[in-house]
Amino acid sequence: MRKKVTVVGAGNVGASCALWLAQRGICDIVLVDAEIAKTAPVGKSLDLLQAAPIVGYNARIMGTAHGSYEGTENSDVIVITAGFPRKPGMSREDLVSANQGIITDVLSKALDKSPNAYIVVVTNPLDSMTYLAYKLSGLPKHRVMGQAGILDSARMAAFIALEMNVSIENVQTVVLGGHGDEMVPLTRYSTVFGRPITEWLSPEKVTAIVDRTRKGGGEIVNLLGTSAYYAPGAAAARMAEAILLDSKLIVPASAYLEGEFGYSDLYFGVPVKLGAGGVEEILQFPLTDEEKAMADKSVKLIRETMGALKF
Repeated sequence: MRKKVTVVGAGNVGASCALWLAQRGICDIVLVDAEIAKTAPVGKSLDLLQAAPIVGYNARIMGTAHGSYEGTENSDVIVITAGFPRKPGMSREDLVSANQGIITDVLSKALDKSPNAYIVVVTNPLDSMTYLAYKLSGLPKHRVMGQAGILDSARMAAFIALEMNVSIENVQTVVLGGHGDEMVPLTRYSTVFGRPITEWLSPEKVTAIVDRTRKGGGEIVNLLGTSAYYAPGAAAARMAEAILLDSKLIVPASAYLEGEFGYSDLYFGVPVKLGAGGVEEILQFPLTDEEKAMADKSVKLIRETMGALKF
C-alpha cells in the first residue's frame, strides 16, 4: 500500500509542503483546508498534479472541498499547517487563542479518519501548539512533534554559507530551544567542513549571524507581509519523509521533554532521531553555562505562551 500524507492547511506553507513531498515521490498527498477555503485545496492539488509530467514526479495528489476530510483515511502522517498567519508587528504569542481553536478542530476530524497517524505541527506559536496537540490527541509523545529547529538550523546554515561564500553542503548547524526570538543557536556545534564557525569567522560576524537567525522569521514577515512558506514547507516535508522512510534522521525538532536537558512537561526544540517510530530518541549532550542560560530563557518564554492555552 502506498504511503499517504495529509496536509491540513492549503495556504502557502501547506501547498509548499505538498510540492516538496510530491517531488520526493515517496507518498500520496491529500490537501485539506477549512470550510472557508471552499474548493481551493482541489484547485491547488490539480495544479500540483499537472506539474508532475513536467517535473517527473509520480505522486498522486488530491484535494478536498469545503473542509471535508474524505480521502484522508489511513494517513501515515498528518502535517498541520493550518492557522492564522503572523502579520507585521505580531508575535507568535499573539496567535495562541486564535490558533488553539483551529488545532482543536483539525485533530478531532483528522484523527477520526487516521487514528494511527504521526502528527507534525507547523502552526504558530509552534511549541505551544504542539503541546496542545499532544494533550488534546491523547497520543503517545513519540507520535506528536513540531517542526522548529530544522527550519531555524537551515536559516543559520544559509546565512553562514552566504557570509563565507561556500557550498551549503559544507555547513552544518544546530539550533535548539523554542521556535521564537529566544531560540538557542549553538555556535560551537555549527561547523563548516568540520570546523566550528568560530574558527572561520570573527566574533562580530558570528554574533550577527546568530541575531539574524533568531529574527529570521520576522525578517521575512516584514518583507512579505506574511510568514515564510517555502522553507517551512520544506522542513515539514523533510520530517514526514524521515518517518515514512524510517531514515533515523537526526534533526532538531520540538519534542515533549520529561527531564531531558533538565526540563519537563513542555515541547522544546532538541536533537531527535526521526524514523518509523516518530521521535524515536532524544539525543542529549552537555550545555555550557551560557547555553543553559539561553535555554532557560527560551523555556521561560514558552511557558508564558503556554499559559494562554485554555483546557
